[in-house]
Amino acid sequence: MSSPILQDEIKLTAFSHGAGCGCKISPVLLDQILKTGIRETFPGLLVGYDHKDDAAVLDIGNGQALISTTDFFMPIVDDAYDFGRIASVNAISDVYAMGGRPVLAIGILGWPIDKIPVEYAVKVLEGARSICAEAGIPLAGGHSIDSPEPIFGLAVNGLIPTDHLKTNAGARCDDLIYLTKGLGAGVITTAEKRGIVVAEHMEKAKASMLKLNKIGQHLGTLDFVHAITDVTGFGLAGHLLEMCNASGLDAQIDYVKLPLIDPSVLSYIEQGAIPGGTKRNWNSYGANVIGLSEEQIAVAADPQTSGGLLISVDQAAQDEFEKLLLEKGEQIHCIGTMKQRNTIDESKVFFNLKIEAH
Repeated sequence: MSSPILQDEIKLTAFSHGAGCGCKISPVLLDQILKTGIRETFPGLLVGYDHKDDAAVLDIGNGQALISTTDFFMPIVDDAYDFGRIASVNAISDVYAMGGRPVLAIGILGWPIDKIPVEYAVKVLEGARSICAEAGIPLAGGHSIDSPEPIFGLAVNGLIPTDHLKTNAGARCDDLIYLTKGLGAGVITTAEKRGIVVAEHMEKAKASMLKLNKIGQHLGTLDFVHAITDVTGFGLAGHLLEMCNASGLDAQIDYVKLPLIDPSVLSYIEQGAIPGGTKRNWNSYGANVIGLSEEQIAVAADPQTSGGLLISVDQAAQDEFEKLLLEKGEQIHCIGTMKQRNTIDESKVFFNLKIEAH
């Protein structure tokens, strides 16, 4: 009989084959499963899955709509409390990405009860409650199962006036494209799993993943904000392509303007700390992303967990928008421009290495 694992020896990431949003099913396989492009018709359904948006939205009358979403994954960090917090920030983000106000969350917990003491699951839920409190919502219940790997996330409901609703399909030609968080979460957390990460870099990644995208609720009120999505498991390039396809546009991105969580991301890429999800992402959509080297692919297709908002903004409102971001304590990264689509089939994202004046 093997000796029991001491609590201080347990690392949650050792019990999962994937980490955070990097364990998502690849975009191309998800297309096959959902048969995207087939519109779900139901009275009052404003947003379904046909445009791969962040959440479903149902008109509930009186000018109000219900936003409903769920997100869950396996551990991206070893600390149980932080796992619960990061998973919760990530799930709540989908409501903010629609311009909405979260109002209620319930938990989704899978736990290998024969491998990891239940005290760790308690810590996960404590972390979740702390984030729900920060977002101003209750964690009001949920469901749990005994599973081979630890899994946690939330199902979240939100509310929004129907005329404030933002989707990934509203971008317009010549809109400026903004990103509110740095990239590289997948790279840094992979470096941690391989035992080569510097603690300071991991703390920066953790701080980014723990930041709620609350600004999204305010963006819903702004007419010059045309489209929003958040950047998660499909990477920047994947989620931008979804926005482009939904809006019937292409995008021109200045690669040198892409923000990183920390410059060390490039060093970790050189050391081979590239998540498996990066390759799956690129195999799914790389043919429609133009102009990247191998190292740059590792940044643009890096699976983000609890990433920033990707926002399409009227070019005429640039000064007003950037002033708002500054006032709200958000990062200001204008990374490119929406362009007229060059082909009649699929949208494309073009990267260049020169900074274009806007």
